[in-house]
Amino acid sequence: MKFFVDLNSDIGEGYGAYKMGMDEEIMKCVTSVNIACGWHAGDPLIMDKTIKIAKANEVAIGAHPGYPDLLGFGRRKMVVTPEEAKAYMLYQLGALSAFAKTNGKKIQHMKLHGAFYNMAAVEKNLADAVLDGIEEFDKNIIVMTLSGSYMAQEAKRRGMRVAEEVFADRGYNADGTLVNRALPGAFVKDPEEAIARVIKMVKTKKVTAVNGEEIDINADSICVHGDNPKAIEFVDRIRKSLIENGIEVKSLDEFIK
Repeated sequence: MKFFVDLNSDIGEGYGAYKMGMDEEIMKCVTSVNIACGWHAGDPLIMDKTIKIAKANEVAIGAHPGYPDLLGFGRRKMVVTPEEAKAYMLYQLGALSAFAKTNGKKIQHMKLHGAFYNMAAVEKNLADAVLDGIEEFDKNIIVMTLSGSYMAQEAKRRGMRVAEEVFADRGYNADGTLVNRALPGAFVKDPEEAIARVIKMVKTKKVTAVNGEEIDINADSICVHGDNPKAIEFVDRIRKSLIENGIEVKSLDEFIK
């Protein structure tokens, strides 16, 4: 049996004179990137530059829309209507698409950011509105969302292209949601444990939740971070370990139909 998985990372998350992350280094290790679109982070110059770097590294690009919450880095919950959610996503997707087009690239996928991501994964009205927007904009864009979430299931029901995402360094609740960052068990700090977990997720479609329960999970794409030299080293180890265990690492467009 053949196994495929994508490695993705959130990048382009600086703002103006402020730089966040090690974008150029992480793009040597991943197959897809999620580029901030200016609301939780990023700006027009950063978006353009980030796409150019992705193109040079032959990495697939995706839009990474967040709530209009620059001060909170898009991680604070907001009360928005479905109409607002759809418009927020489209506004940012459209902005990144302009830079992609002028650089001869296409948008492979769309992945929401932070609180927008977490809320739309489980709240039907928000998820439906976001999916409506993608269908109207470009039905070929892959929806990257939390594995097993309502958004993933609904997108599949609609016949959309879906990439179910898992996290190398995050803990899971028994219902498949991520453990709140402020709670114990939110992060997997041992690199060896994290690597073993991602291999298990890809090959067996199982993960051990924070309460010790084995739960089902689909791993089309693994989210990794590149915000410091140790993180880059960790991502490199993950990629090499996946390949050593017979798992082919490739961008979503190559295996999500």
